[in-house]
Amino acid sequence: MKYIKFKIIGAFVLVFCSVVQAQQEPQYSQYMYNMSTVNPAYVTNQSGLISTGLLYRRQWTGVEGAPQTANVFGNIPINQNIELSVNYVNDRIGDAIPVNNNYVNVDFAYITRISDQTRLSYGLKAGINNFKIDPSDSDVFTDPAFADNTSTTQLNIGAGVYMFTGNFYAGISSPNLLPNDIDVNDIGVSETKTHIYGIAGYVFDFVDEVRLKPSTVIKQVIDSPLTFDLSLNALFYDKFELGVSYRYTDAFIALTGFNITRNLKIGYAYDFSVSDLSGYNNGSHEIVLLYNFDLLNFSKTYSSPRFF
Repeated sequence: MKYIKFKIIGAFVLVFCSVVQAQQEPQYSQYMYNMSTVNPAYVTNQSGLISTGLLYRRQWTGVEGAPQTANVFGNIPINQNIELSVNYVNDRIGDAIPVNNNYVNVDFAYITRISDQTRLSYGLKAGINNFKIDPSDSDVFTDPAFADNTSTTQLNIGAGVYMFTGNFYAGISSPNLLPNDIDVNDIGVSETKTHIYGIAGYVFDFVDEVRLKPSTVIKQVIDSPLTFDLSLNALFYDKFELGVSYRYTDAFIALTGFNITRNLKIGYAYDFSVSDLSGYNNGSHEIVLLYNFDLLNFSKTYSSPRFF
């Protein structure tokens, strides 16, 4: 009995160690299609189009309790100067003792004109993060210390700036300016640090009917090493997309996408792990579905699909 209880407590500690040591915010290989998750100033700047999306990521397949992330999002232009975005993220880790993080955020971005081609937007993010531990389906539930599901909710405030033209963008942001500690039964299990992101990308015509887009996202977590993604995507005939990406010390990534219609796109990414976990998992899978609601029949007036 003591051995069984030791295993239960050990599993419980392992889950929390994973939460503390692993990524603190969900990461995406196809970040270029929902940059409002990292920068609240990001805008689509397409009047009359409500851009929406669904994303699902299964990380480190083959590892029990590895992170799984679901994301629903939408960008809503109010007028030429104001755009709102809404994001819901469910990030789950753990198997016998699942840990769920739920994020609900609303971004407000104000767009200003720098020149005929260049715009600068300022963004504010407000939302809540709910952290929940559910031991009800595990043997830990019999321990009085963990007899109840444990949940805590925290406020989230972020800010950013985003400069863009028709074929270039760059921005800097912090999606959460309020670092928080998470306690369960007076035991500290997670410490959320401030994240700082830099994003940049460029789209240019390579040869006939081929567009190239190099891009990067740089992430700095306070008191942690700098990390970054470098990506190169190519769009053929405004329909089919292929790309590669490298996440520093973590993974090489294959990207593909297809524009099914002018307003509907599907994308897929596969991560090949190169970290210390490479021998223990079968890679990571990510799929995204994007759809534009064309309220003003605007799609007939633009010549190419939005690339970022």
